[in-house]
Amino acid sequence: MTKTAADVLVEKLHNWGVEIIFGMPGDGINGIMEALRQRKEAITFIQVRHEEAAAWMACGYAKYTGKLGVCLATSGPGGLHLLNGLYDAKMEKQPVLAITGHHFHDLIDSHAQQDVNLTTVFEDVTVYNTRVMSATHLENVVDLACRTALGYRGVAHINFPVDLQESKADKGYSQRNIPHHSMEVFSRSARLPNESDLYEAAEVLNVGKRIAIMAGAGALEATDELEQLAEILGAPIIKPLLGKASVPDDSPYTTGGIGLLGTAPSQDALEDCDTLFLIGTSFPYLEFYPKPGQARAVQIDLDPARIGLRYPVEVGLVGDCRKTLQQLLPMLHQNKHRKFLERAQTNMKKWRELMEARGTRKDKPMKPQVVAWELGKQLSDHAIVSCDSGTITTWWARQIPAKRGQKHTVSGTLASMGCGLPYAIAAQIAYPDRQCIAFVGDGGFSMLMAEFVTCVKYQLPVKVVVIKNNTLGQIKWEQMVFLGNPEYGCELQPIDFAAFARACGGTGLTIEDPAECGSIIEEALRAPGPVLVQAVVDPFEPPMPANITISQAAKFAESLAKGEPNRVKIALTALSGRVRELI
Repeated sequence: MTKTAADVLVEKLHNWGVEIIFGMPGDGINGIMEALRQRKEAITFIQVRHEEAAAWMACGYAKYTGKLGVCLATSGPGGLHLLNGLYDAKMEKQPVLAITGHHFHDLIDSHAQQDVNLTTVFEDVTVYNTRVMSATHLENVVDLACRTALGYRGVAHINFPVDLQESKADKGYSQRNIPHHSMEVFSRSARLPNESDLYEAAEVLNVGKRIAIMAGAGALEATDELEQLAEILGAPIIKPLLGKASVPDDSPYTTGGIGLLGTAPSQDALEDCDTLFLIGTSFPYLEFYPKPGQARAVQIDLDPARIGLRYPVEVGLVGDCRKTLQQLLPMLHQNKHRKFLERAQTNMKKWRELMEARGTRKDKPMKPQVVAWELGKQLSDHAIVSCDSGTITTWWARQIPAKRGQKHTVSGTLASMGCGLPYAIAAQIAYPDRQCIAFVGDGGFSMLMAEFVTCVKYQLPVKVVVIKNNTLGQIKWEQMVFLGNPEYGCELQPIDFAAFARACGGTGLTIEDPAECGSIIEEALRAPGPVLVQAVVDPFEPPMPANITISQAAKFAESLAKGEPNRVKIALTALSGRVRELI
C-alpha cells in the first residue's frame, strides 16, 4: 500500500520518540487522523474538548518529562485556539510541536472557508514555523521542526494543507531534493562554561559574606548540588514559583518563595544580601531583587541571552545548572560568616509556624489555606501537583510544601488561568502510576472544566481540588491593593462543581467545614478514577504580600473608603496589622 504524506508525518514523529499527541479532530486534519488511526499502537491520540487544552497538555507534558510535547488542531479556529498554551511553552522554554491543518493548497488566500494564515499568526510564538508545500517537502520539515523545538527549547509549527496530507509519498522530488537525506537525529550538548569563567565566579562567591541563592526552573535537576552549595556558602535558597521543587521545602537551607506570593524570610534575605547567585531563573519581578549596586552577582543559565536579564551580574556561566555546579563546587571555600543563613533559618521557622497556624484554623467560612495545608500533608512523596493561576497560586506556594521527589508547576511567566487541569492530565498520562493533582480556583477551572470529561473518558485518576470562593480573587485584590479601587466585575455565578463531576461520570465531593477537610481529602485521594473536590471557602481572605508596603496598605484602605461593597467583611478578615491600622 502506497504511503500518504500523513503516513510519513506520523511515522517520523514516532521515530522522534513521540508517543502521545493531544488534539481535536477536524476536517482540516482528516488525513492525519487516518494515519494516526492506522498507527494507534505506536502513537496514542488523546482527544480533548477544546484545542487550547491540547496545547496546555503538550506544554505540561514537556515540562514534566523533558520530552517533545505535541498538539494537533484543524485549520482556522482550531489552530487559533492553540495559541494560549503555545505561548506558555514559549515563555517557559518548553519543546512543543504544534501541527495544524489548512484547506486545499490551491485555494489558500482566496477567501475560502477557515482561510486563516496560521503560519503568519504563529510567527511570534515559534522558533520554527512553516507550511508543507508537498509530500516530498514533509521529511525535511518534520525533522527540522522536531530538532529545532528540542534544541532551542521552544515551539515549532507545521501547517499542513488537507489535500497534501492525502498525496502520495516519494513522488515528485525536485532535482535538488535527494530522497531520505534527512534523519531523526538530535544531539544534546554538555554546555559547560569556560574554566576561566568558573574561576572568576568562584572569586566573587568566595569573598561574599551575606550570599543569597535564587534557584528557578533550570535548577530542578540540581537538588543535591544546591544544598551542597548552600552549606558551603552559608546561603539561603530562595525559590521563584517555577523553582518550587528545586529543593524540598523542609530543607534547612530554603526560605521558600519570593514575590507577592513568597515568604518574608526570602524577601528579607534579598534586601540584606551582599552577593546574589542566580541559578536557572529569570524571575520577572524586578522590584523584589536587591537594588542594582547592592550586591555582586553571578548567574548560571542555559541561554546566553538570559545572562544579566534581570540583574547586573559580574560573571555569567552559560551551561546546564547541575553540571555547572558540579564543576564550580570544588572551587568554593567554606563561608565562615554563618549568621546570615542562621537568621534566615530562624525567620523561616517562625514563617512555617505562621503558615501552620493559618492552615489549621477552625473558623467558618473555611479558609482556603486550610484546604491547601491538609492536601499538602496527605500528598504522596512522588505526587505531581499542577496549580492554576490566581489567588490559588498563593495558597499552593505557601501552604503546600514541595517534598523531595515531587514535581510542581504552574504557568509562571504567562500566568494564564486555565492551565491546572490540562497540566495534570498530561502528567497522569506521562506517569500513570503517580498521584497527579490539579489544584485550581473556580475561575480558572471553569474556563476548561470540560476536560474533566477527558479524565473520565481515558480513566485517568486525576484528583482535582477546586477552591470555590465565587470570585476572580486575584483580580479583585489587585484592583484594591494596587489601584485603591473597589472590586468590579469579579464576582462569579456559583457552579456546583461536585454535581458537575458526577454528571461527567466521576466522583464529586464537597468540603465546607474545616473539621471535615482532612477526612474528605483523604477519601478523595484514595478513591479510584477521577475525583473532584470543591472546597467552599471564605471569599474575603486576602492573599496579601509577605511584607506589605505602606503604599499597598494605603491603597487597600482607600479602596474600602471608596465604597468597596464588601468592606466590612474584608476589614474584619484582613491579616496585616499595618492594614488594620489604616482601615
